[in-house]
Amino acid sequence: MTVRFAHETLPQQVVFASFQAAEHVTGEVARLGASRPMVIAAEAESALADPLVAALPVAVRHTEVMMHVPADVAERARKAAEEHAVDVLVSIGGGSATGLAKAVALTTGLPIVAVPTTYAGSEATNVWGLTEGGRKTTGIDARVLPRAVVYDASLTLSLPVPLSVASGLNALAHCVDSMWAPRTDPVDQALAVEGIRALREGLPSVVRDPRGIEGREQTLYGAWMAAVAFASAGSGLHHKICHVLGGMYNLPHAQTHAVVLPYVLALNAPAVPDSERRMAAAFGAASALEGLQRLREQVDAPRALRDYGLRQTDIPAAVDAVLAAVPPDNPAPVTAASLEELLRRAWEGSEPR
Repeated sequence: MTVRFAHETLPQQVVFASFQAAEHVTGEVARLGASRPMVIAAEAESALADPLVAALPVAVRHTEVMMHVPADVAERARKAAEEHAVDVLVSIGGGSATGLAKAVALTTGLPIVAVPTTYAGSEATNVWGLTEGGRKTTGIDARVLPRAVVYDASLTLSLPVPLSVASGLNALAHCVDSMWAPRTDPVDQALAVEGIRALREGLPSVVRDPRGIEGREQTLYGAWMAAVAFASAGSGLHHKICHVLGGMYNLPHAQTHAVVLPYVLALNAPAVPDSERRMAAAFGAASALEGLQRLREQVDAPRALRDYGLRQTDIPAAVDAVLAAVPPDNPAPVTAASLEELLRRAWEGSEPR
């Protein structure tokens, strides 16, 4: 078989070392030649953020961080950056903090040093997202790709197990979607398969020993591999569904991804047998869906969208919105009927099929 593809590797400095975040954050800011950092971290992240920026000449601390990055929140952050003559953004936290930094970078061009405290993966992508009027808009722009990422698994030790599980399964969704997303290529798929393996090993370890660093490191490493694959491959059906649900109904990001994933996998996997076999091997199972479901049982994964605020009466409008965003080359045909069944089963938490 002839192999032909075009792959772009995004330019980004990545430092991965546990218990060393503070020195690396200072080093990356210095490497960028910056002297007036804006630190973006929610109040709840203060205990983690304070030691990391103690040695920096912080120009302003910004704590208004919200899920799905509402447009008005982004605008206030941009004004704060302008008023304080900021020359670098240091985001500390999960996807919401990273997303807000990206929103500021999108219009200002300021470089970002990202310090993740969850397994969200946004820090490794050039994808931005903003929510306004119940609609989440996403795009791709080189300005929002963090110039540096400081990964320190010790920063995830305080992340409660249920949130760790949801965040890790969100990362796993990046892997699965990357196997058939619009721009996928062999490099993306190789990264995604390795991400599945690492997350399959790391997440159960986090559940067994939440304070153990090894499981956290494997999970964080897997999340990074997943995000790098996703950044290149683009958004597949799974992410289109979750972006609609998050934007329209303000559902929690990670939990929504964790719930929806097996239903999309059940729909698409039979249409791509080679990719399905590779995912199954990474899961160490006879099939990809069996491996995912086994992992979900091991970690007590989120199960139903109704548990996170979606009402059954919301489903028809969600179907219409998702249909308009379905990638044209999705492996399996997507109709209003199949999508409604998928969402209803995800809403009630029944077995995927």
